[in-house]
Amino acid sequence: MKVIFNIRRFDGEKDYWQSFAVPVFRGMTLLEGLFYIKENLDGSLAFRASCRMGVCGSCAVKVNGKPVLACETQISSVNSSKLDIEPIDNFRVIKDLVTDFEGFFRKHEAVKPYLIRNDDNYENPVELIQTPKQMKSYYTFSLCIKCGACYSVCPAAATRSDYLGPAAITAAWRFIADSRDEGKEERYEAVCGDNGVWRCHFAAECSEVCPKKVEPAKAVQKMRIRTALHAIKKVIL
Repeated sequence: MKVIFNIRRFDGEKDYWQSFAVPVFRGMTLLEGLFYIKENLDGSLAFRASCRMGVCGSCAVKVNGKPVLACETQISSVNSSKLDIEPIDNFRVIKDLVTDFEGFFRKHEAVKPYLIRNDDNYENPVELIQTPKQMKSYYTFSLCIKCGACYSVCPAAATRSDYLGPAAITAAWRFIADSRDEGKEERYEAVCGDNGVWRCHFAAECSEVCPKKVEPAKAVQKMRIRTALHAIKKVIL
């Protein structure tokens, strides 16, 4: 059985579509198909991949209109004899299926995605104990692999390049919900501006396409409630 891989390519100046007939075996993934093309049909094809285990998020591409991880998506599951494969949306294309994530990671960095403590002591570290209930409040949101799928379908990100986006806001909420963190005030300021949580239109497509079921739309709404309460508290005080 052969499946047509119709790939949207970009050579630095123009984009164009190119089709390849790929022999498919049972259990074969999209990523294996892309490697078959690169190794046997056209060595100039560019795409990004690393772990091949659905962990690193590097291989996100758009297939028949939907962003997926190429490494964990079996060709048979797409249920089509022709696959239109494109780079994910809302990112600048560098070459073929490779997109520029520099701005995406800058936004992630802006929300300070790490524990902030007032008692940092690296010489005599202390274990910070949590209950299972405390961990459960943020655990799901910690599963994000930064694949960019959520950002690629976000209508707010499509219209505002400075919008933090669902992945960054989810990262902020993951630490705000963490009982060990003491940097909440700093993150509220980072996410409640004109380019933050209030820019979201709540299309919820981000949760729909997330390969790890992180539910970024839920994180954004939780963040909205918390930042609103924070703003009211500031006014009262």
